[in-house]
Amino acid sequence: MQGCITGNETDAERPVRSIVEKLSDFADEECVSIGDIADAFGAQSFLPMVMIPAILVVTPLSGIPLFSSACGLTIAIVAAQMLFGRNHLWLPGFLMRREINGEKAQGAMKWVHRMADWLDSHSRKRLSPLTRWPMRKWIQALCLVCGLCMPLLEVVPFSSSILGAAVLLLSTSLMTRDGLFALLGIVAMGGALVLPLTALGMF
Repeated sequence: MQGCITGNETDAERPVRSIVEKLSDFADEECVSIGDIADAFGAQSFLPMVMIPAILVVTPLSGIPLFSSACGLTIAIVAAQMLFGRNHLWLPGFLMRREINGEKAQGAMKWVHRMADWLDSHSRKRLSPLTRWPMRKWIQALCLVCGLCMPLLEVVPFSSSILGAAVLLLSTSLMTRDGLFALLGIVAMGGALVLPLTALGMF
C-alpha cells in the first residue's frame, strides 16, 4: 500500500514521521493536554517534547491566543533540561494542563505528515561535527532562546511560526545528526528575530 511505513522503517529511517504518527493518535480525542502527550512519550523523551510544540506552532493552531506562548515555554523548559543534562523530563502544572481541541488538531495534522516526510527524506548524516558535543549544547541553547522569544514575539505576525520552524530544524538536526539542518535552523531563527525590527521600521 502506498504510504505504508513499517515499524522498523518508522523508527530508524523516519524519526520525525514516527513522532507525528504518535501525535496524530491524540487528534481523535475531543481534547488532549500537553501532559497527556508528555506521558505518552515518556519521561526521557526530551527531543520529541521539543519537536512537538515546534510542530504545532507552525500549524494554524498558532492563531489560538496564547497558544504560541505555551508552546514556546514548553520548548524553553525542555531545552533547558536537555542543556543541563537532566535525566527525567519535568513540566510545570499549568503547561501540563494546557489543552488542545482534538478537531482543530486533526485538521492541522493533515499537512504536518507531509512536512515530517519532507524532513525525513531530506535529512542525512552530514556536517556531523555540528551536531556533536560541544556544538550539540549550542543547538540546545538556541532552542531554549527560540522558546523564550515566542511569548515575546507572539504579537508579531508569523514570528512564532518561524521560530517554531527553526526549533524543528534544530531538533531534527540533533535527531538525525544532520549539521546542514542546524545551519538552516539558525538562518530561520535569524529571520524570525529580524521581523520585529522590520515591523518597527528599523530595517
